[in-house]
Amino acid sequence: MKVLTAIFMPLLVAVIGLSGLGTNAHGQDYPNRPVRILVGYAPGGTPDNVARTVGEALSKIFGQPFVVEHKPGAAGTLATAAVARSPADGYTLLGGETGQLEIAPNLLKEPPYDTLKDLTPISIVATTPVIFVSGPKTQIRTIKDLIREAKANPGKLNYGSAGIGSIHQIIFEAFNTAAGVKLTHIPFKGGPAIIPALLAGDVQVMLSVPAVLNAQRQAGTINLLGVSSIERFPFTPDAPSISDDLKGFEFASETGILAPAGLPPELLAKLSRALKTASETPEMQDRFRKLALLLTWTTPDAYRERIRQNLKKYGEILRTSNITAN
Repeated sequence: MKVLTAIFMPLLVAVIGLSGLGTNAHGQDYPNRPVRILVGYAPGGTPDNVARTVGEALSKIFGQPFVVEHKPGAAGTLATAAVARSPADGYTLLGGETGQLEIAPNLLKEPPYDTLKDLTPISIVATTPVIFVSGPKTQIRTIKDLIREAKANPGKLNYGSAGIGSIHQIIFEAFNTAAGVKLTHIPFKGGPAIIPALLAGDVQVMLSVPAVLNAQRQAGTINLLGVSSIERFPFTPDAPSISDDLKGFEFASETGILAPAGLPPELLAKLSRALKTASETPEMQDRFRKLALLLTWTTPDAYRERIRQNLKKYGEILRTSNITAN
């Protein structure tokens, strides 16, 4: 037995060593063909703009095309599920955002994926808080005004959202709880559809990301009440932080890059380094400024922890507010 061990042990070590070399070679060779970045929404929105910008940067870094493919439907969950079912070889990535990663798994009775078990977070890329705004047919000019009016007229002030279970509704319901008020929810088919209703006075307040509100801001037809970040947002410096009036009130929409679960560590490290390099380029920084987005880079572990925290945070709000999918 000792003789056999002496003969075969070196062979076993050699086989293990060759296996390791094969894995490293695979990582060094990546990518040797085009990479897909799936986006769960139609072209033109933040996830699409972020994925395209990231794709262009990674194409330059790796010398291979990173091509954005759209798979819209079911609030981004179709694309997310498709990536979760894909091989973990680095050739299918997801441009994922808060709604599909952290809200949908809490909202749906039978979600088609488990964000933390079925996906590999690589990095957050873009972060933006939301802006609370009031329309021209109201005297609400500050968060204090909104709270005072809502307390004086319970249930009579309307807020518009992009639909049941949208981040708009969740944040407003969190506001209701934090401020001890009751604003009435009016759902619309998408965020842009709320703006005409706000201008007409059908809803008194709404929230959105800064880029969507540019035309109304320039025309002076809306009032910026507050931003959902702890500090003032650099692209809307005239909007105070809501946390000035409601301590700890903080929400942001985040868009990141993810892969299927089981992505080899060497590929994860390679993509993470590439995204960090891309985030440091003047071209990408300028592009994000034009989109009014905070360019963000995080380690894979930090992104995973952020998702974990947000899954818990949004789940608690959905349960407390009794928000359920239709």
